[in-house]
Amino acid sequence: MPLAVRSFVVSPFAENTYVVSSGGEAAVIDPGTATPAERLAVEAYIEEAGLRVRHLLLTHAHLDHVFGAAHFADRYGDTAEHGGWRLHPSDEPLLANVVRQGQVYGVQVDEPPAPAAPLVPGETLGLGDATFEIRHVPGHSPGSVAFYAPADGLVIAGDALFAGSIGRTDLWQGDTDTLLASIRDQLLTLPDETTVYSGHGPTTTIGAERRSNPFLQGV
Repeated sequence: MPLAVRSFVVSPFAENTYVVSSGGEAAVIDPGTATPAERLAVEAYIEEAGLRVRHLLLTHAHLDHVFGAAHFADRYGDTAEHGGWRLHPSDEPLLANVVRQGQVYGVQVDEPPAPAAPLVPGETLGLGDATFEIRHVPGHSPGSVAFYAPADGLVIAGDALFAGSIGRTDLWQGDTDTLLASIRDQLLTLPDETTVYSGHGPTTTIGAERRSNPFLQGV
């Protein structure tokens, strides 16, 4: 059964929260849901589709991607592998300081739980009939990862790559050269027809970004 990808545009940051599913199993990725109504919309989709949440995954730990982390850990931690969220260890300092991140932007963030298990580059994650590869794409944050499903021709790229743009690098431990190298080595090596689901904005493809993204010319 092919992967189904449902996106929810949430919070004042217009972040894409994803529910990815196959064979009755779901992964909740980057819960940027900032309000009870946004969280209920995600839950309603999961429940109406009859899905069991198998994975709780974070591409990185900037506040706009983790507003709902505490809520969904409480809601689905009992069924999720490892009992909670998985995150690359290099972003653990960001997650531990999410409340402070919110104070900087003047928004309230519920204290998220500590990661239940690390995301390890090269590891594969099963989801129903599908398989994801974990790819480390630092630069936007030190622990940013992407989730690539080769058989389904798609990648959940977080804030590494957008339609016509790339992630900002002026935040804590961001680095433009590192991000461009990550995109070159971990994303532009994927087939051109690969659909890219980004942390903000519309979907795109690897080929479209290779050809026309102004930040990637000559990379």
